[in-house]
Amino acid sequence: MLEPLRQGLPPLDPAAVSSAASCALPARYEAVREARQFTRRTLDQWDVGDRFDDICLVVSELVTNALRHAVPTAGPRVPEEPPVRLHLMRWTERLVCAVRDPSNDSPVTREADDFSAESGRGLFLVDSFCDSWGWHPLAGTLSGKVVWALFRLPRDA
Repeated sequence: MLEPLRQGLPPLDPAAVSSAASCALPARYEAVREARQFTRRTLDQWDVGDRFDDICLVVSELVTNALRHAVPTAGPRVPEEPPVRLHLMRWTERLVCAVRDPSNDSPVTREADDFSAESGRGLFLVDSFCDSWGWHPLAGTLSGKVVWALFRLPRDA
């Protein structure tokens, strides 16, 4: 289990963000493809340089983890509220991908003993391809958490 980590996360002051985009994702695995397509369209507009593929991979992993581990498969759901939301926020020299989900459980990293395994490597990949990552519980009337990944961008991006 991981302790909540905000270290390395830029301030989420909307006035400080130069560009931002978000999308709601339904509770089905096709949402991972939708998240990738949304991310590709957004990053094409933002010109993020050579971090493009890394960011798309990390978004896929974060959304997959949210759908697999954080979205309840049984019980009542509020139909108006999508269970997962992807946020992309860009500053001049950094970009944050944040995935909000309804679970209050912390992300769990697994030992990466078997690098050929088809599952269980999500957070290992996130850690490998971004500059820092973490999570924090939502506050106020919102329940759940946000898992985020930060990417440093080249000055000329």
